[in-house]
Amino acid sequence: MAGLKIHRPLSLFYIPMSSLASRPQIVEHVVLFKVKDEAEPEKVAAWISGLNGLTSIDQVLHLSAGPIHRNWSSAFKFTHMLHSRYSSKEDLSAYAGHPSHLRVVKELGSPICEDLMAVDWMADDLSGPIVPRPGSAMRLTFMRLNEGLGDEEKAKVLGAVGEIKDCLGSLDQMTYGENFSPERAKGFSIASISIFPGMNELEEQDSNPEVVQLQKDKVRDILDRLIVVDYVIPPSQSACL
Repeated sequence: MAGLKIHRPLSLFYIPMSSLASRPQIVEHVVLFKVKDEAEPEKVAAWISGLNGLTSIDQVLHLSAGPIHRNWSSAFKFTHMLHSRYSSKEDLSAYAGHPSHLRVVKELGSPICEDLMAVDWMADDLSGPIVPRPGSAMRLTFMRLNEGLGDEEKAKVLGAVGEIKDCLGSLDQMTYGENFSPERAKGFSIASISIFPGMNELEEQDSNPEVVQLQKDKVRDILDRLIVVDYVIPPSQSACL
C-alpha cells in the first residue's frame, strides 16, 4: 500500500421545524471538477452560475456549486465541486438527462474543465434539513479500497465511518454510503459528507484528531487512496439578487 497517506482528516440549516424529522433515504450526488489553468474567470463564473441555476429542475431537492476551499489530496488537482440531493435514483437520472443540465455541461462546463469525477450514494436516515445553511463548512471524503476486497471489507470501512460520526461533537450532519455509479468514480467506492456550522468548527476537529485517527487506523490496510476536500456552502442565488 505504498504511497497511501491517511493522516489527513476524514471528513443549520434552516427550514421549518416540522421538516426536521429523519427521512428514510436521500440520494447524495457529488461531482469534483478540475478547471483548466487558462480558463477565463468570466467563463468559470458563468459556468458556476449555470450549475447553481439547475436548482430550478423539479427533481432537485438541493444543489450547490462553487470553488473548493481546501483540497487535502495532492494527487488530484480538483478546483470546484457540485453537491446535490434527490429523493430517488430515478430523480437523479431525470436531472442528469434534463435539457438544462445537458446545456450547462456542454456549453459552459466542457470547454473549461479538463477532469472530473462523480460519486453517488444512498444516505439512510438523513437527520435534519435537506438544504444546508449558507456558510456551513462541508468535508467530503472519497475512499478507494485495495483491489480484490469484498463486502466484508466494505462493511468494515462503512462501520468505521459511522463511528466517526458519533465522535465529532460540533457536527451538524453526516451521511455516508457505497457508490452506485462507478462509471466516473475513478475506482472510489465509498464516500461521506460531514457538515459543520462553519470553518471554525471544522478546523477545531482537525486540531483534535485523536478519536478520528483511531477509526482510520482500523481500516488503514484496506484503503488504497483517499480524496478529502473542504467546501464552504455559498449563499443561494436568490439571496444574492
